[in-house]
Amino acid sequence: MVNRFILNELSYFGAGSRKELPGVVNRLGYKKALVVTDKDLVKFGVCKMVTDVMDEAGIPYEIYSDVVPNPTVTNVKNGVAALAKSGADFLVAIGGGSSIDTAKGIGIVTNNPEFSDVVSLEGVAPTKKKTVPIICFPTTAGTAAETTINYVIIDEEKHKKMVCVDPNDIPYCAIIDAELMYSLPKGTTAATGLDALTHAIEGYITKAAWELSDMFEIEAIRLINKYLRLAVFDPSNPVGREGMALAQYVAGMAFSNVGLGVVHGMAHPMGSLHNIPHGVANALLLPTIMEFNAPVCRDKYVEIAKAMGAYKEGMTKIEAAQAACDAVRQLAVEVGIPQHLSEIGIFEKDIDALADQAIADVCTPGNPRKVTRADIVALYKKVL
Repeated sequence: MVNRFILNELSYFGAGSRKELPGVVNRLGYKKALVVTDKDLVKFGVCKMVTDVMDEAGIPYEIYSDVVPNPTVTNVKNGVAALAKSGADFLVAIGGGSSIDTAKGIGIVTNNPEFSDVVSLEGVAPTKKKTVPIICFPTTAGTAAETTINYVIIDEEKHKKMVCVDPNDIPYCAIIDAELMYSLPKGTTAATGLDALTHAIEGYITKAAWELSDMFEIEAIRLINKYLRLAVFDPSNPVGREGMALAQYVAGMAFSNVGLGVVHGMAHPMGSLHNIPHGVANALLLPTIMEFNAPVCRDKYVEIAKAMGAYKEGMTKIEAAQAACDAVRQLAVEVGIPQHLSEIGIFEKDIDALADQAIADVCTPGNPRKVTRADIVALYKKVL
């Protein structure tokens, strides 16, 4: 069997690492940037923390700040037009997964104009050219979009999330500066942190997982268990922020290459149909779907229990598997994640439409246990 692994060419880690940007730009000979971000990051000064570095270094740029949570085809198309108008030759993405995913779409369509409708990028599109170079500054510790070959865009006409998988979209450089995350609200810190845990656990148990990906994912689980509470409850503490920034990146290095499972398959339509933040959707579903998958993952669940600090000597595999599920649920409760769909405005009447999209989602086939539409309906009902 052949296994493939794709990673960023370059990454920087640590508080203040945004100051490495001018060296990257000068070394590669880039001339002008289009900064892709959202209006809140501009409003609250997070974007400025990066653009100040660009100003000091004399790097010209324009800002495209129309990115929205759960970005759309229209966001990408407007960004493509903004890039063309600006004359920029590289992209600087500042934000969470929404900004970085939008930048990926902009960069791919610009260099592969035959996909200008954007919707034809869904799945594994046969693009020929690499994206316009992207330098990423993640402002959340969750999506790991800065190190993955995936991006997710909403098709407004079909009201569905398109998962796009393309080795040509991976950013050239990721700069993981935890100082950009200090002002992240408690709820967003919790949700994105559980998103990272979902990536790590699904990436660890997915059908395509192997020794190299397992090494990254089990360490990511351990790091998230160690640092998420600290990041949520003491947000200005650099130890928690840097720990989570590293943890989510490590998880992304692996899941990008091996895929995910039905947690993501079921979370995506919650975003496209009900605009639920992706991290909240994943976090709410994860413990229940872990229990569903437990019968085919018990050996790995023992290791998850150990990484979560929940394993006790002498436990049977069944006991350890349940301890792993319980530990994940307890972490979600502690950091304030909703536990029922009804708490976030989703009710039984909505389940059929959610299930229709979930069973067709590109992530669902990677689930370690075979899953049917009836299973998906039952799982949604279990968390009502």
